[in-house]
Amino acid sequence: MTGIRDSRYTLKSVRILISAGEDSGDLYASRLVEALKARLPGATELFGCAGPRMQAAGVRAVVDARSLSVVGIVEVLAHIPRIYGEFRKLVRAAKLEKPDLAILTDSPDFHLRLAKKLRALGIPVVYLIAPQAWAWRQGRVRAMRRDLRHLLCIFPFEEAFFRKHRVPTTYIGHPLARIVRQSMTRAEFCARFGVNPDERILVLLPGSRHGEVARHLPHLIAAAERIRALAQVRVLLALPGKFGFETSTFPQPVRAASIQVIEGFTWDCLRHAEVALAASGTVTIEAALLGVPMATFYRVNALSWLLGRWLVKSPFLSMVNLVAGRKIAAELIQDEMTAEALASEALRLLENEEARVRMRTELNEVAAKLTTGHDPMERAAEEIEKILMEDSAHAG
Repeated sequence: MTGIRDSRYTLKSVRILISAGEDSGDLYASRLVEALKARLPGATELFGCAGPRMQAAGVRAVVDARSLSVVGIVEVLAHIPRIYGEFRKLVRAAKLEKPDLAILTDSPDFHLRLAKKLRALGIPVVYLIAPQAWAWRQGRVRAMRRDLRHLLCIFPFEEAFFRKHRVPTTYIGHPLARIVRQSMTRAEFCARFGVNPDERILVLLPGSRHGEVARHLPHLIAAAERIRALAQVRVLLALPGKFGFETSTFPQPVRAASIQVIEGFTWDCLRHAEVALAASGTVTIEAALLGVPMATFYRVNALSWLLGRWLVKSPFLSMVNLVAGRKIAAELIQDEMTAEALASEALRLLENEEARVRMRTELNEVAAKLTTGHDPMERAAEEIEKILMEDSAHAG
């Protein structure tokens, strides 16, 4: 690796297609872009499917990543014509600009199809954030083995699974383990948002997409009302920055329930909360890294659930429980996600200090498994640089 690093400047220029279709993927890919630019100064041109963070990092957007953010088997159907149009834009750009390498981040339904097209064009593909083939749709492994040059995974149990199936794989560590931090002390947080420092805080995290919030929020509001009838607690609704809450259909029921909305400060809301009710997904990892006792939940369209649940082979649906290898946080999925169940789990944690302490200890174990001795994106950039140098040597 030293020799490769010392000779990196023999790469006169590198053109990379990089694509991310989710908000979390946009975050990870933007940090990878920064790491690549540091390793290959002045020699890297990047273009592709980019969200706001990737664009700010210098990726030229052929497609805006926000146009691909749809969840659920049935929900996707109405958006297929538009998504396919974006897909064709990227393929045309790849044919025209002939990148030296492609980096595809998460969003497997979109990106595994793209990987097949790129391989046919002779473009090596590195995949960042492994598809959950260990949980469902294991048939994807065959396509991954055929179409991917290298897979970069962020959960420790994934490396052995994919290597067993002969997909070249490297575990790089979870990117969030290096970046999830509070920005305010509790006193600063309470002063900024008008919270009494002596109040207990329950934070609701319904998801980052409007569709998720629409499915989850009625149950969360009803749960919050039940909880407040039995416990003194400040209820916060944490949403991503630029979610557009005020222009959505959500303000009236949220205000009627006296729930305070905070946009853009999810990590601070989590850090200063006693308990979280969190939509299954990336935010549960953020909560684990911050040591916040939680219950998880998720709902999709009923038909999506019937189709998807039949295919799932994983013992857990929450990533926190999967990393732990056992049930740490309650999973209230689909019909089990009721106001009664949400309130019951939240009250159990709020009123039982021993249960909160035990969960924090278990979440610390999860955080340790997600943390390595290096920056995950530096490790990813190192693997990508190695591939570029190998290809450059072969071409020479």
